Amino acid sequence: MELKRKLAILADAAKYDASCASSGSRRPALPQGIGSTEGMGICHSYTPDGRCISLLKILLTNVCIYDCQYCVNRLSSDVERASFSPKEVVALTLDFYRRNYIEGLFLSSGVLKSPDYTMEQLVAVARSLREEHRFGGYIHLKAAPGVSPELLDVAGRYADRLSVNVELPTQRDLAALAPEKTMPSIEAAMAEIHTRIVETRDDPSPRRPAFAPAGHSTQMIVGATPTSDQEILATASRLYTAHGLRRVYYSAFSPIPHADARLPADSPPLAREHRLYEADWLIRFYGFSAGELLSAASPNLDLTMDPKLAWALAHREFFPVDVNTAPREALLRVPGLGVRTVKRVLAMRRHRAVRMADLARLRVPVARAAPFLVTADEHRGAARDLDRAGLPQRVRPPAQLGLFEAREGARSGEL
Repeated sequence: MELKRKLAILADAAKYDASCASSGSRRPALPQGIGSTEGMGICHSYTPDGRCISLLKILLTNVCIYDCQYCVNRLSSDVERASFSPKEVVALTLDFYRRNYIEGLFLSSGVLKSPDYTMEQLVAVARSLREEHRFGGYIHLKAAPGVSPELLDVAGRYADRLSVNVELPTQRDLAALAPEKTMPSIEAAMAEIHTRIVETRDDPSPRRPAFAPAGHSTQMIVGATPTSDQEILATASRLYTAHGLRRVYYSAFSPIPHADARLPADSPPLAREHRLYEADWLIRFYGFSAGELLSAASPNLDLTMDPKLAWALAHREFFPVDVNTAPREALLRVPGLGVRTVKRVLAMRRHRAVRMADLARLRVPVARAAPFLVTADEHRGAARDLDRAGLPQRVRPPAQLGLFEAREGARSGEL
């Protein structure tokens, strides 16, 4: 098969994996080498949320011995198969990098023969790039559950980031749709990676090579099973705590040809994926717990309202919050106040009383935050009196517009 055709097949097959981000890597440029993830140049073009904008994202092979029913590359699928050799992946990476098409490599694979055999092929690519070609750019390798600790150790020395996909949020879901995989085997690989990262971080010896300096991540498929958002966030929260994950990625299920009858015929709303990311952010940086955001009585996130605002409206007794006296933890729960804004408010109030105009200068969305706040010049506290329909008036259900479809109200200047 021609290399171009292989690339078309294996790049397309990799599109379902969302967990490719190069934020957090600090690998220095190698002497007389090429590529770097710090300094100046095209390698350092990041999106506002920290993602590297261009990675060569491919599978080593879409041949797989597993028959995960949600996966288009499963054993029983009739998709066209292709495989790269490690040398071909190395050549593609270097050629694309030299043309400034990419800043790094995201390399995953179907499970070929066994998890260890597959990982050996991935490691061969990373080893060749690092040692033979002195490539200092970003490398992200995907590991399959069941890989030996020895191979994970070698992979982490060459890769900036490693990831093991949990894929489905509960053992019940895995048993139904991916019986070859189990939650204990997935978490065992995560635990091994986390242990090596901690050992390297705590070892002051400069001779010890860095192990996966950008950390490790995972991905969960949303909507392939009836599992609620509450269970999804509970699993994510546990993985963050137990294994020190840098990030959990959520990927809306995409219907596949000749699918198992247990799989849904349609994708879940993309708004659900977005709300899960927002809730995940609240858990990681705002001090919320999964149990606070959702309950057995209300197990799914509201698609028309962000989870922080939904929590605030459900806990009106918590408000109003005085910006001049409230602790950081309370300020972070106010809709419209982010982590950086709260930090600036805390610094400002050490010198003078904070007024509503000060919040406006900090670019706080005052109309959104004011009902939940008390400042030195205004006592709002209106959160107790707001009904859901009245806050805010301009929130509309999410809708996907066409390329040439004018947004309603655009001609009249409505924002």
